[in-house]
Amino acid sequence: MATIHNPVGVIGAGSFGTAIANTLAQNADVLLFSRKAETVEEINNSHRHLNVDLSPRIRATPDLEQVARECTLIFPIVPSTAFRRMMHALGPFLRPQHIVIHGTKGFDLKDLEESDLNDPNIAVTRDNVRTMSEVVLEESSVVRVGCLSGPNLAAEIMAGQPAATLVGSRFREVIQAGQTALTSPRFRVFGSYDLLGAELAGALKNIIALGSGVLGGLGLGRNIQGLLIARGLAEMVYFGKSLGAESKAFIGVAGIGDLVTTATSSNSRNYTFGTRLAKGETAVQIRENMPELAEGVRTLRIAKQLARQNKLHVPITDTLHAVVFEGLAVEKALEYLMSYPYAVDVDFL
Repeated sequence: MATIHNPVGVIGAGSFGTAIANTLAQNADVLLFSRKAETVEEINNSHRHLNVDLSPRIRATPDLEQVARECTLIFPIVPSTAFRRMMHALGPFLRPQHIVIHGTKGFDLKDLEESDLNDPNIAVTRDNVRTMSEVVLEESSVVRVGCLSGPNLAAEIMAGQPAATLVGSRFREVIQAGQTALTSPRFRVFGSYDLLGAELAGALKNIIALGSGVLGGLGLGRNIQGLLIARGLAEMVYFGKSLGAESKAFIGVAGIGDLVTTATSSNSRNYTFGTRLAKGETAVQIRENMPELAEGVRTLRIAKQLARQNKLHVPITDTLHAVVFEGLAVEKALEYLMSYPYAVDVDFL
């Protein structure tokens, strides 16, 4: 029988980290890490953050060592660009008895710089790409790792609307710990032993959400949006298979559930990025004044390189990359995708 790990640690006070902290606080005391002193002071003094009332069971701290010392169960929820740096700082304080369940939906680059993605002479292979659970294992002595995946729009969770998530892990006790800590009358927690599939689904669906946002910004209707989501799911499966995941990981809550949610909601940063792109802003302009990172933009760059290396036919990914990074006109991209010669509908099951 799983028991509450009290207190529970959350690393990252962005919108999703804050939403998860408030959810955890229904079952346990929570220690929320933020590197910003003003955020720590705001939370501890007013129990408010991001214009949301927080549970009095949440305490904030700027001290990673304190989180590791007081908490056995820890949820790191920081952008993929900062994840390895955060784990490198946290790792020395972690021990094998810790349980780490991350909530970051993206990829880490190993032995490469971000600028290397622009160099056609550099091959990006699976050896250069890490999921966040792999980063945890590389940067710490932790053995029991997992991930949060599924349709988790932070704004809806913080508003108390019903939602669900999936805890993916190879260990039953990690799944049980996540379920015990997070489950509430309005928050359902599923489990999966396919950790890699859950992480890939969570990362790759953000690419399709970008494209869906473009269609939404153009006002092109639900029919074409449904087509994009269906064909986008197929591309996610192709990527997953090439990287070692099973197809069924993409059919459940972490796959199609998260995909539909993220690809149809203005509360999704990735959908919003695509909408603004369709209305004439450049990718650089959007990134400069978007309050939080749209993970799909970075994931798109990495996925494009992996597809080239693995010789995958992924026209949506290729075309979106051309729109976001190569200046292809949105209208030309749509014309290309509408005429793309798909052979059959479902060929991945």
